[in-house]
Parts: sequence; C-alpha cells; structure tokens
Amino acid sequence: MFNNLSHKFSDIFTRLKKRGALSEADIDAVAREIRIALLEADVALPVVKDFIASFKEKAVGAEIVKSVNPAQMVIKLANDHLTQLLGSETSAINLAAEPPVVIMMVGLQGSGKTTSTGKLALRLKNKHNKEILVASLDVYRPAAQQQLEQVAKQAGIASLPIVANEKPEQITARALKAARLEGYDVLLLDTAGRLHIDEQLMDELKALKALARPLETLLVADSLTGQDAVNIAKNFHEQIGVTGIVLTRIDGDGRGGAALSMRAVTGQPIKFLGTGEKLDEFEEFHPSRIAGRILDMGDIVSLVEKAAEMVDQKEAEAMAAKMMQGSFDFNDLLDQLRKMKKMGGMGAMMKMLPGMGAMREKLENANVDENMLARQEAIILSMTQKERLHPKLLNGSRRARIASGAGVQVQDVNKLIKQQLQMEDMMKKMKKIGQKGMMRGGLQNLMKGF
Repeated sequence: MFNNLSHKFSDIFTRLKKRGALSEADIDAVAREIRIALLEADVALPVVKDFIASFKEKAVGAEIVKSVNPAQMVIKLANDHLTQLLGSETSAINLAAEPPVVIMMVGLQGSGKTTSTGKLALRLKNKHNKEILVASLDVYRPAAQQQLEQVAKQAGIASLPIVANEKPEQITARALKAARLEGYDVLLLDTAGRLHIDEQLMDELKALKALARPLETLLVADSLTGQDAVNIAKNFHEQIGVTGIVLTRIDGDGRGGAALSMRAVTGQPIKFLGTGEKLDEFEEFHPSRIAGRILDMGDIVSLVEKAAEMVDQKEAEAMAAKMMQGSFDFNDLLDQLRKMKKMGGMGAMMKMLPGMGAMREKLENANVDENMLARQEAIILSMTQKERLHPKLLNGSRRARIASGAGVQVQDVNKLIKQQLQMEDMMKKMKKIGQKGMMRGGLQNLMKGF
C-alpha cells in the first residue's frame, strides 16, 4: 500500500535535497508536484485542496526560506500534514464497558467482513487476553454463517451455534444472552451486506444496532475500490453512525488514496488494516507510522514490534547462550529463516527501514528474489538431522542429493553452506572476543575479516 505515492514523494524530496535555499517559486513547484502525486494516488479532490492550502501556508513562511536545511523542513511539514490527515493519533479499539462489550461489523458484501471479524477476534484474544464470542447475522448469503464458524474454529474462537430459519434479530438476542450467561468479554456481530447501499440494508442495520447497543460499530471497507470506499464510508456513517473503519486488502492497493481520504471525508478514524489473507495479518492503524512509510522515513517501531512478536523470550536467551559458545548450525539458520518469512520477507522488512525508497531502483535491478527464503528452507529440510548439526559432513554427493530433494541447483546448496559458515565464523569471533570485548570494541571487533 502507498507504494506509488511513496515513490513519488521520494523522487520529489531527493531532488529537493540537492537544492540549497528555497524560494517561494520552488515551494510552489513542490506543492504542485505533491498535488499531482496525491491525485494520482486517488486521494479525494477536496482533501487534496485542503492539504495543499495548509501545506503552502506554512511552507512559504520564514521557517522554510530561512531554515538551515530547507529540504528537511519541507519533509517535516509534509510528514506533519500527512499525519494530521490520517488522524494524528492512533484510535484504539474501545473496550471500556461492562462485559460483554458488543462490537458490530458492517459493510457491503465482499468487503471482507467475515474474515475481518475472525482477525479482530484473534487479535483481541492474543493482544488483550479477552474471551470472545462471534455470531453471524447474515441469513441471506449462502453458507455465510458456516463461513464465520470455520473462521472462528481456525482462530480458536467460540462461535454462536447456528439455528436454522432464525432472523437476524433473533440471532442477536440469542448471542447477547449467551455472551452474558457464559461470561464472554466481547461479542462480535458479523452483519449481512449487500452489493450496494439500499434502504432495506440500512433499516436492518439500524434495528440491529438499537437491539445490540454496540460500543463499537466498525465499517469494513475494501481499499481496492478507491474513491467508492470513501463514498461508502460516508454513507454508512451518515445513516448508521460508525465509530471506526477497518480497511481491507491493503496489500493489493498500491495507491492508498482511500486511506488518505477516509478520516477527512467521514470524520471517523481508521482503526485496523487487513494486510493479507492470513488471520494474523491484521494490524492497528498508526497515522504517524504510515506517514513515515509514505515519506520514506521508515517505520522502525512496527519492525521492532513484529520482531518481538516472532521471538519467544526463552528461545532468544537459549540462542544468545549458544552464540556465545561459538555455535551456529543449520537448525539455527532454519529458525532464523522462518522468523524472517513470518515478518513478511526481505521486501516487507526493507519497506520499514528509513531511506530504502531512494534505493528501490537498485534493489529492483538487483532482482531481489522473495522466494529465496522458501528455497533455503527447502534445502535445510532436505538435510538429515545429523547433517544439520554437523555441516562438515556435506561432501559433494550429499550436496547433490540435497539439491535434488529441494528442487534446486547444487550451487544454491553451496551458497547456503557458505552463508552458514560465515555465521558460524562470526559466532566463534563472539566467543573469542567475549561479552566484555564486545562492549569495548562493538561491531568493529566482530566484523574484522568480513
């Protein structure tokens, strides 16, 4: 998401950094380029007009023209305005009420409501330690209730048993009673959608909202629909009153105009992003972090958070102890590869590092292969346990066998073995230097010879 816009901004600011002092004419030119970039990203025209007017008002002032580093000041202003446009502060899910807290999911058919319900349930369970009950109120779409049941089962979440021929109001009443009697913290209601907004849909949602009295009414919108998503959000809020937005399929949206327009047009915050098809590919929306990604300032906080989610404390301590002993075998390498894959691979990690946008052409020309991690994992899995523990056993015939088993070339196996040997050499240096030496000499001692 935001790839196209990020590339545009990166190009603008790269050229700007080469300039010295900036005149008002220069700032006008930058504002025009930013305007075009936002419009090409499918940001709503009224939002673009307000953004540019506010940006120019501050940029033309002395704070830019007389700044020691005008380019950096322009980037800061753009970052501040983008953050404000996206909502300034993170708007967390509201759970501050007596259990069971009711959350109602609304949206058009095909927007990803049912999957998002499962994703949110899993997040509330894992991040907030809540007991969750989900219930499908969609009695119109074939197998809709069974779909939520399967999603809930996959997430390890309780779902309300399906009773044939019940109406949405009856299901809601039964779900409320079950959530109270069985002691659930949160009740998630997955409502029916339509292919378009109509009076029947809105009347049903109003009646269900009056009955369930949800603390949160979350609109699930598909980012791929661009400006349609913004208009849908506006209509839902005006008629139903939503408290937040869940934007889905952002992994397929290179422009990001819907996200940039949502807050300004509806006045309601984006609370979550669906980042992929898997149930754990769901994250909170942080305006300042998203602005940083767009402007190629990176998102180190999210990268660290993702890494922390992947690493078990005891595993980390065990690995650290092993490293200080100078040991690093193929089992250790396999563990690191799997953690990197869970974090989204090299491409996803690079997008969160500051300044990577300026290097995108070099990276594209270098043909960074995202399937490399999967191939390396296959190579290690084709080894015997003894070979993983003792890489020195890997002679020519064994390497040929491993290559055949993994469906790769022998040179791919050789490259991975070389990678493991380099890591092992580094571990041995760590052991030789010791903890005190590491603290005194840091990476300089460690990297000698590499």
